[in-house]
Amino acid sequence: MKKILILTLVAIFYSCDGSAQKKETKQKETYPISKTDAEWKKQLTDMQYYVLRKAGTERAFSSPFNKNYEDGVYYCVACDTPLFKSEHKFDSGSGWPSFDKEIKGNVAFSTDYNIGYARTEEHCATCGGHLGHVFNDGPRNTTGQRHCINGAALNFIPSKKRDD
Repeated sequence: MKKILILTLVAIFYSCDGSAQKKETKQKETYPISKTDAEWKKQLTDMQYYVLRKAGTERAFSSPFNKNYEDGVYYCVACDTPLFKSEHKFDSGSGWPSFDKEIKGNVAFSTDYNIGYARTEEHCATCGGHLGHVFNDGPRNTTGQRHCINGAALNFIPSKKRDD
């Protein structure tokens, strides 16, 4: 009887392949603008490449856009897609440029588990560049969202320059 029990337990142990622990395979998304790593490295600075192509994060309070209060539009530094309007920017105190609203259709969203729990990651919808994350702790009187964006992913064009 003992032998049968041991054999049964061994069989069960070896038949479990741990598939419940396997992570989902992330499908590669396609975007209208697609380049090789070498092409992106040639076009972007080291920090821009790290943030946009490797989903990195710049140091808090390091971006000049964090305290930029001029009227204008923030564009993707990699492909010139307009992402955020200055009228939706606010000082979150987080150390990164923060917006309560994106330009609809120009920002794509996915879920990342890189730090052990689910976060909503933001990408440029045109080139797929990593921008930052969106959280539900933004201004309650507007959308309630805080788009926490890496300044290295952005290019700012003031309104007055666009009128020239």
